[in-house]
Amino acid sequence: MKNIWALLICTVIFPVLVTGCSETGNKASFESKNKNKVTIKFHSHGNEKSYNWKNTIDAFEKEYPNIDVDLVILSEKGDTQEATKKLDLAAASGEQMDVIMFSEAASYSQRVSMGMAAPLDQFIKEEGYKVPEEYKVDTEINGKYYALPGKFNPWYVLINKDHLDAAGLKVPKDWTWDEFMEYAKAMTRDGHYGTYFHGPQNGSWMEYLRLALASEAENTEFTTDDGNSNLNHPLIKKTLEIRVKMEKADQSAVPYADILTNKLHYRDQFFNQAASSIIIGSWMNSELGGTEINPLNFNITVAPFPKNDKADQGGYTPVTTDYMAIAAKSEHKKEAYTFIRWYTTEGQIIQGKNVPSWNKVSDRELTKIIDKILGGTKNPEKIDEESLIHVLTNSKSSKIISPVPNQAEIYKVLNEEYEKLIFGEQNIDRTIEVSQERVQEFLNNNK
Repeated sequence: MKNIWALLICTVIFPVLVTGCSETGNKASFESKNKNKVTIKFHSHGNEKSYNWKNTIDAFEKEYPNIDVDLVILSEKGDTQEATKKLDLAAASGEQMDVIMFSEAASYSQRVSMGMAAPLDQFIKEEGYKVPEEYKVDTEINGKYYALPGKFNPWYVLINKDHLDAAGLKVPKDWTWDEFMEYAKAMTRDGHYGTYFHGPQNGSWMEYLRLALASEAENTEFTTDDGNSNLNHPLIKKTLEIRVKMEKADQSAVPYADILTNKLHYRDQFFNQAASSIIIGSWMNSELGGTEINPLNFNITVAPFPKNDKADQGGYTPVTTDYMAIAAKSEHKKEAYTFIRWYTTEGQIIQGKNVPSWNKVSDRELTKIIDKILGGTKNPEKIDEESLIHVLTNSKSSKIISPVPNQAEIYKVLNEEYEKLIFGEQNIDRTIEVSQERVQEFLNNNK
């Protein structure tokens, strides 16, 4: 793999100056001045089933007849890890690349730092919009924009409405972590827990070790923007206090030891009613009404990601999106920009598979998209669609923080120290102290 990275770094040229564009209203109008057709290559991790590419690209080519889009699906299974490896190999081999899709912030940021993506700032400036106003996800890295966001998958809290009603509780519209803990405790009964945390597991699903931190507008990662450890942040401590209290004192969360021993999964825990609630990403929208594998035998409601204090604005949550970028080596940057701007706006509506990051989607259009997504499930009538739309409409993404090199090693450290805490080998203060020392030492040695 080291050889692949070395080759990639050598072969990827750094961003070149983009050419001028003209503005016509709210949508991209950057058609090539060349009357001849231009073919752009689009490398995507998404498969046809999940992204409805044929209809989407057909609609684009109808609107922009001088641009053909040659789609390269990097993983037919929709496996983002497989797709990322193939994307790196394609870049290293010098294959034509014009539009590239990154599946998450770390992958996007790392490849920007390697020069794989070209800046979009000139196009954005000449079209005359501001990304944070136009989209729900701010994709800025070090003062520049290298991608526009496609889908919008904020994290939320799925709740078993039957368990909620049995506990005499109302559907939360705006709540804190303290209230989340109270709800989980109240819903806990013989036979099921109030909630389930799907991580960390072997250094993955690390969102569950920064829950309180993720409720903020910025500085929401284990490391800071300047590449130092952020583990002494008080909201890291608060997250650990939440985890320990719910598992040990309230006994309202599925025990971590059970998760590891029985290799539990969030889908099974929620749909089998072993847990009354789960904090998870809204990629679950397409499964909420039940599937062949996980049928739905109860009613579901949706609550926002909790905030830290009553007075907080709220709405901030971990968010996943598709980062649509122009390849630095592309010889058709204008046409590539035309496609990604169209795709991240009206193209998202035509695609109809995900909630768009585009802020100009009307309430009617959003409801139509949600209806279509839920309509693909077995029992959409069991879903509280009003609460789902409320949560999706009011969710916001925090500012991206560029990941540090070898971030997986940091996750490994945090996983080890968390397990010492949850298995009673050290207290919270010691966990934070040791984690801070180990991670900062690692960062210092790798700067």
